[in-house]
Amino acid sequence: MSKIKPSKGAPYARIMGVGGYRPTRVVPNEVILETIDSSDEWIRSRSGIATRHWASPEETVAAMSIEASGKAIADAGITPEQIDGVIVSTVSHFKQTPAVATEIADRIGAGRPAAFDISAGCAGFGYGLTLAKGMVVEGSAEYVLVIGVERLSDLTDLEDRATAFLFGDGAGAVVVGPAKEPMIGPTIWGSEGDKSDTIKQTVPWDAYRDGTVEKFPAITQEGQAVFRWAVFEMAKVAQQALDAAGISSADLDVFIPHQANMRIIDSMVKTLKLPESVTVARDVETTGNTSAASIPLAMERLLATGQAKSGDTALVIGFGAGLVYAATVVTLP
Repeated sequence: MSKIKPSKGAPYARIMGVGGYRPTRVVPNEVILETIDSSDEWIRSRSGIATRHWASPEETVAAMSIEASGKAIADAGITPEQIDGVIVSTVSHFKQTPAVATEIADRIGAGRPAAFDISAGCAGFGYGLTLAKGMVVEGSAEYVLVIGVERLSDLTDLEDRATAFLFGDGAGAVVVGPAKEPMIGPTIWGSEGDKSDTIKQTVPWDAYRDGTVEKFPAITQEGQAVFRWAVFEMAKVAQQALDAAGISSADLDVFIPHQANMRIIDSMVKTLKLPESVTVARDVETTGNTSAASIPLAMERLLATGQAKSGDTALVIGFGAGLVYAATVVTLP
């Protein structure tokens, strides 16, 4: 018989607060058109994007995360010292080590929490949320800060007509803490590595370092393949998340998909047959695709503008490079 004592975690976990940060510089499509042969109409029709935010040199991955985290912690009604864990999802922190989570934890005054980075692309927020839920329920942490942050402008090829207009920068954060009833549902997550070439970095860092290529690495994708996968396969995953939570689309108040592309969002809404009463996040129009930051940024905006309210039931789903995905049903803070 084991001599290990059982964990004394919370029975359930919940999102307690949310915060977001968008860089001050707003970049309209006209700026993108300076380097690609296209039009504002084409960009809007293909993606739904009109503007995006690009970070200044001072708006680093850490700096944006700290701004978003401060808002999330205040919204949760706790202090930084109470944070026991910091999870950062990003693909655009250019230091291989140490994890930027450790710097963020120190600069927000969190003391000595567990702190680590994860790389799960546009599904990164869902992965981080699931890990945070496990930490709270298992008992290794009471309050966990989950951050999705990207400076994708650093990894954008402005001459690539297929992707130059897609990406933006920003940070979104939530605080996950204990709950007395289920407020974060089971996560449906997974990967399809056989499709990893559909969204990828153009070349590895060492190819650039060694002079094999002269062009700095960027993110590229096979647009049509990604579109088909996101619309048809991710709608199935979203439905599985609803089923796992024990609800139907009629029970939903809010749908917050990864803000990849307006056409993908609209197609998923149609495939899922969501009622017109469901509020759908369409933050991509003015924020662009911010990968791991897109879901918490969209969540924060819906709550700030009153389009969603505390206690609403929301389906969140992220999907992207890997290919990886994560979907769950949550109660909004």
